[in-house]
Amino acid sequence: MTIYFDDGFDMNSSMTGLMEAAATECIKGEGLEPLDPERCAVSVAFAMKDEIQKMNKRYRGIDKVTDVLSFPQFSDLNDVPEEGEILLGDVMLCVEVAMEQAREYGHSQERELLYLFTHSILHLLGYDHMTEEEKEIMRNREEAVMNAIGLPQNK
Repeated sequence: MTIYFDDGFDMNSSMTGLMEAAATECIKGEGLEPLDPERCAVSVAFAMKDEIQKMNKRYRGIDKVTDVLSFPQFSDLNDVPEEGEILLGDVMLCVEVAMEQAREYGHSQERELLYLFTHSILHLLGYDHMTEEEKEIMRNREEAVMNAIGLPQNK
């Protein structure tokens, strides 16, 4: 898994490693043959509240701050190329909101950022949470990934 960060953003190697592990775990769990984690990539941008609110309004029609936005490259993962790098899409994280949520939920900032990143990767892989059934499936998958990378809930 390759993660491309916005220019000028220096992510520490420990966090980068955990993000790569989370994304790899998400991909491996899908069982889609062409999705080899070694061929997959995602771009990650970090935004302030005002920027993510503008993007949320522009792309989702929702004029409010959010914690993360996902922009999938593929509407059907069966359409991924058979060779070369597979750019799954783009992720935009709002660190300000993530820090607020970490305090609110009583866990580490690292866990919250990784949870939001995992949530976003699952969106890139086609998951959604528009119905209660979809929400339950996605939440279970998120927690399985977080447990697999050693960051269970309440840590």
